[in-house]
Amino acid sequence: MSQDIINDTKQSMGKAVEHTLHDFSTLHTGKASPSMVENVMVDAYGSNMRLRDMAAITTPDSRTIQIQPWDKSVMQPIEKSIMTANLGLNPSIDGAIIRIPIPELSGDRRQELVKVAHRMAEDGRISVRHARKDGLDLLKEAKKDGDISEDDFKRWEKEVEKITHDHVEDIDNHMKSKEQELQAM
Repeated sequence: MSQDIINDTKQSMGKAVEHTLHDFSTLHTGKASPSMVENVMVDAYGSNMRLRDMAAITTPDSRTIQIQPWDKSVMQPIEKSIMTANLGLNPSIDGAIIRIPIPELSGDRRQELVKVAHRMAEDGRISVRHARKDGLDLLKEAKKDGDISEDDFKRWEKEVEKITHDHVEDIDNHMKSKEQELQAM
């Protein structure tokens, strides 16, 4: 039972790290990538939908993102959603497609993106700590119910702390490399 709690905690922490890494991939470094806009929420058909669920997103060159909606009636909502998503991108409608030129990064914009990356990393660390709290709460409950002894509880508690440290360190290492990437361009 205790091992199940540890495995579930590891899995939750792993998902937090994965989510943080995906968030990092949305930060552009002057090179076009579909991941920069694929999760933009678009208000269409009476609900919010992800852009990737309603259009083909391609990068015809390293400085342009091209969006081709499957339904032409959502061109305006897509354009509006990208502009209001605070990504620093200015889409333009060109017939049946939307083109988004990726601007060169200025020094100020690089610093701004580094701050955004730090916020994303902190959100990831918070998610890892939430998973730690949930795991420890389950262990305390198991100890209270008599399913595990005090010694086992202490051993499993140390294991949870160790995997928490490992996952936070993983996020920190990715943050350092993302910061270098953003500042090196």
